[in-house]
Order: sequence, then structure tokens, then C-alpha cells
Amino acid sequence: MEITMLKKVDLSGATFVEGFPGIGLVGPMSISYMIDKLDMECVGYIDSQNFPPLISIHKGEPMHPIRLYYSKQNQIITIFAEFAIPLDLVYEITETVYGFVTKNKIKVIYSIGGLPIGMQPGQQAKGGTVFGVASKKSLSTKMQKAELKPIVEGVSTGVSAMLLVKSKADELDNINLMVAVQPGIVDPRYAESAIICLNKLMELDIDISDLEREAKEVEAKISEIISKHKESHENYKNAVGDSGPSMYA
Repeated sequence: MEITMLKKVDLSGATFVEGFPGIGLVGPMSISYMIDKLDMECVGYIDSQNFPPLISIHKGEPMHPIRLYYSKQNQIITIFAEFAIPLDLVYEITETVYGFVTKNKIKVIYSIGGLPIGMQPGQQAKGGTVFGVASKKSLSTKMQKAELKPIVEGVSTGVSAMLLVKSKADELDNINLMVAVQPGIVDPRYAESAIICLNKLMELDIDISDLEREAKEVEAKISEIISKHKESHENYKNAVGDSGPSMYA
């Protein structure tokens, strides 16, 4: 597995945002919208012989299903993925992504995902509430300003979780944003909640007025791809089912 860059960009001090497909498709909806509104440029892709044999066609152009986008103005690099990462590839893609982050001296990682609510008796979280967990205690003030509800006890799986534990070991700034979602439901308002928090964390001003329409388009596209390849990937259900990747508060 490797990251191929289509052009040379200086990422020293940049912010990295990731959100691989998972419960509620919160990550892909949020990142796709951010790419559009910040006019981010496709600068690279991740490829592996173990990925499903598919390509994405965008505006008549064939593209790799996992792509890197960059905004020079905002110094943001992000990954947009159009299929769920099977569990047996989580460690490999984590190593690839984290190696890219450290090699390019990126300063902070933000991960976006869904958190299935109703997993604990008496849990009162409403859909759209955004929880957070950070690699360092010093990030708690930043989380408070973004109105993230801290997760005190819980478990997490997937690429975001592995990036978080690696960041903790290396003392790299990393915040996981977990939007509370109803299991089995994909709602653009989940992505709206994530974007609002990202605006505060990164001091951006991304307009969310068009998010519902665009998020529905992304949902339909990714859901179709997942459906077509579900049978050929035995790990799919474990990777994106209601039980994971997830975290409970």
C-alpha cells in the first residue's frame, strides 16, 4: 500500500482531516462537502492490490477511490474514501497514513466518524451531538470551545482509533469528532454537526446552507458502491455495521 502524490505540496504545519466510511457515513459526507466549499485540489491517492477492484468516475474522469485533497490557502490536507476499509486492512492503512503525516510534519489530525446512540441504558444523547476524544489533555480547552462533549469511558475501532493511539504515543495533536447517530440512518444533519465543530476547531467559515443536498448525493454514491461490492468483501459488515467503527460515551 502506498500514497502517490500527483504534485508536490508543502504540508509542514498543515492540518490533516480524515473520515473513512463508517456508521452514518458522517466522515465522507463531511469531507466531500469541505472539499467542495474550500475548492480543494486532488493532489494524490492511496492504492493497494488489496483494495476492491473499482474506480470512481467524476465529471467523466476515472479516479482512484481513495484520494487526497489539499487547500493551500487553508493549509488543509484531507482524504476522501469511497469504500469502507475492511478490518484486515485497518493496520496497514493506518501505518501508511500516519507515516505520511509524520514524514510531512503535519501538525494536527482531525478524525470524523459516527457514534451509535442508545448503546447504553439511559443514554440521553440526541442525534447530531458531537463527542470528542483527544490525544493530549492540553487539547481539552480547544475541545470545549468547539462544544465537543468529552468521552470519559468507551471503546473505539478503525483507522481513526489507531491514528489516535499512535498520536498519543508521539504527542501529536489529534482530536476524534464522533457525531451521535441513529443506527441504520444516514442524515446530512450529522455532517452539518461535524462541519460546525470543524469551523470552530480550525477557525474556518464553511457555509453549510447547501450541505443537505450535496450530502445526499454523496450518500447515494457511496451506498451504491458499497452495495455492489458487499458480497465480495466478507469483512464489510464488521467494518461499517452498526457495531463499528464506533465509540460509546
